[in-house]
Amino acid sequence: MSAPKASASGVVGAILGIVGMSAIAGILVTAMVTPALAVTGIAANNSIGMFENLPSYIKPDTLAQKTNIFATKSDGTPVLLASVFEQDREEVGWDQISQYVKDAVVSTEDPRFYTHGGVDVASSLRAAAGNAAGTSASGASTISMQYVRNIQVQKAEAIQDPAQRDAAYAEATKTSIDRKLKEMKLAIGLEKSYSKDDILLGYLNIAPFGGRVYGIQSAAQYYFSVNASDLTIAQAASLVATVNAPNDLNIDNPANVADNQARRDKDVLPSMLKEHTITQAQYDEAIATPVTPKISQPSTGCQTANDYAAGFFCDYVTHIVKNDPAFGADEDTRWNNFKTGGYQIYTTLDMDLQNAAMAAMNSYVPKSKAEAGFDLGSSLVTVQPGTGKVLAMVQNKDFSADPDVTATNDGATAINYSTDFDYGGSTGFQVGSTYKIFTLAEWLKTGHSLNDVINGNAGTLNLAQFKDSCLGDPNSGPYAVVNDGGSNPGNVTVMQATANSVNLAFLRMAQKLDQCEIRKTAESFGVHRADGSALTEFPSDVLGTNEVAPLTMAAAFAGVAADGNFCTPIAISKILDANGAELPAPTSTCSQAVPANVASTMLTALQGVINGGTATLSNPNDGIPHFGKTGTTDSEKDTWFVGGSTTLATAVWVGNVVGKVSIRNTTISGNSGGNVRHYIWKQYMTDADGKYGGDAFPAPDPTLLNGVKVAIPNLAGMTIDQAKAAITAAGFDFQDGGQVDGTAAAGTVASSNPEGFTNKGSTVVVYTSNGQLRTVPDVNNKSLKDAKAAITGAGIEANQIIVQGPNNDNSIVTGTNPGGGTVIRYGTDQLRITTK
Repeated sequence: MSAPKASASGVVGAILGIVGMSAIAGILVTAMVTPALAVTGIAANNSIGMFENLPSYIKPDTLAQKTNIFATKSDGTPVLLASVFEQDREEVGWDQISQYVKDAVVSTEDPRFYTHGGVDVASSLRAAAGNAAGTSASGASTISMQYVRNIQVQKAEAIQDPAQRDAAYAEATKTSIDRKLKEMKLAIGLEKSYSKDDILLGYLNIAPFGGRVYGIQSAAQYYFSVNASDLTIAQAASLVATVNAPNDLNIDNPANVADNQARRDKDVLPSMLKEHTITQAQYDEAIATPVTPKISQPSTGCQTANDYAAGFFCDYVTHIVKNDPAFGADEDTRWNNFKTGGYQIYTTLDMDLQNAAMAAMNSYVPKSKAEAGFDLGSSLVTVQPGTGKVLAMVQNKDFSADPDVTATNDGATAINYSTDFDYGGSTGFQVGSTYKIFTLAEWLKTGHSLNDVINGNAGTLNLAQFKDSCLGDPNSGPYAVVNDGGSNPGNVTVMQATANSVNLAFLRMAQKLDQCEIRKTAESFGVHRADGSALTEFPSDVLGTNEVAPLTMAAAFAGVAADGNFCTPIAISKILDANGAELPAPTSTCSQAVPANVASTMLTALQGVINGGTATLSNPNDGIPHFGKTGTTDSEKDTWFVGGSTTLATAVWVGNVVGKVSIRNTTISGNSGGNVRHYIWKQYMTDADGKYGGDAFPAPDPTLLNGVKVAIPNLAGMTIDQAKAAITAAGFDFQDGGQVDGTAAAGTVASSNPEGFTNKGSTVVVYTSNGQLRTVPDVNNKSLKDAKAAITGAGIEANQIIVQGPNNDNSIVTGTNPGGGTVIRYGTDQLRITTK
């Protein structure tokens, strides 16, 4: 908003119409020509008394300046992602402004600026006489008075309450006697406190130049694409012409160019020539130069960061400011401070990684519904282990906060899929089996090992067997679950279950743990629901039914990579205020989520996922060790891979923004939908590894890897119920393997798997005998009579015996088929005896 100049029918004329020519002349002459009265407050008459009662001091506030958001290039130089502002202003110093600008302003607006005391008495009297006579005359507002008015306008515009702001603006710009006298008095006070050059500099930095362009530097950059120090005479005169009527003479509107040039040529340049600040030759050259704007649109808002594939990251930074109390008492105050504070915000974004991430995303995931065939979304986020720095953040859409754009372009959105609702509008996505790492962590924390054996077959579990110390009474009833793809792998080690993402193995592991503690372990890694509600801890949550943001999962896996040390994500590395002083930036808070030996053992299992497990397709195979975990949700509507190295942790999500289309059963850009997450991750991490590298992961804890071997009880002769009691008492999980052919009595234990020793807590499968097998005794060199007796005594029926050779009681047995020690089926298998 501009502070308009007084005209021939302006304020001084209004004053004269009320108090008369003699009164205003008395005020001007006595208060401004006689400095002692103005300084000491001595009143000469009633008019002087009125003048002296006005406030005499005004201090320029810190000017509203645009805030800039930067990323970092590979050589360490900053890259401007976007600017956010209410007023496009960049404050500059005296030496950063062309002398032509200073001369143009003084020559045109206030030729006696360097000689008067804040109010130009001669100009005021001339303006008053002109008004009284009804003839045109120059205005009476000096540069100091205009500066005062702009300060008051700036103060008004900084008020947050709309009604109060409008009232203050009206007061600062109204045409009235008291407002004009107040400006005069404040201008006198201003000149007592500041030098002439400081006042002129302040005026040039505060002045409006049309629209949201304020200050000579932003005006020079916007209208002519140069710095204020490089303005030519013609350009300087054109900009100075603008301040007379900023929204009528701004040259970004082609309709205003002729009027701007007319004022430049008829007012500004002639004034400069008259005041001898330019030569005749310079004047002639400037007059001959047409006003030719070269508009440079400012980087306004985060949509301009799309040029660097960083619109959503930029938006995330703005939400950090809105949500962090360090920037103000409430969201409105924080946002206003952000838009007007002139901050220089340097972020953690690595442009090399950002570009690689966007390239990988664009290679495999289309933006529009028309291309994908449904509302397809995808996100990639990278967090640095040990610091929490967010190094990359992309998705398969362009950022736009413009409802008109998002209503007509389904390849654009304001929703940031990577972040929580409070930081971008997303409520998150079910994370599937990526959540299993927290059951794995709790498993190891409680002393179990990776080589413990668990039943991985599909089955119906009893919800009452899931312990929860926080919720109290457990759920009850059956819980039927299948493995991905319907597999039934049998008994598997926890290492195998992790590599192959065996649902039933992890649910049976969870039955040995506390659901509350699993949830707390997830929270220790910073995991929380994206919608802000509390994490749930139902048995099904072991398989990842909570909706979580990709950024949260990337940060959690970064904590695993950093020896169990979780660091909260940060996106801002440094903040400078408008004066270049460093301000406190939000910091990462790091804490030990799990002991280091637990984390190293987790990494051993999670390396198996990418080395031959469910994420083999993600493996860059570039010599850098990697780990990770896949995730697929109900109806296959969301697919994930989250993993990393010792230096980077990256989450990739590919799924439905809205709807339940099976990603696995869909072709996306010519690829199987279920594999797209792997292709993105592999391409991106191959590039990222080239820059950041990675070291070998620490060795696992030997005990947590191998477990403590415990003897399995001797089950010989036991019934199945007796065996179950013995197995559970010894600290194992019992599994009834059913009946098998056996030599033991029917209904008693035939065997177990494993036998001898195994890890405490492992599953022991017990098989009962059906009693249908008999062991052939060794009868070589016995008489046939004694041999038959021994054979029938072993439970083999006589009709199963076939004699080959002499068949009398005294015949000598030379061999049997099958031989001694071999088992045969009772009643059906034949036993051949050879005699001589």
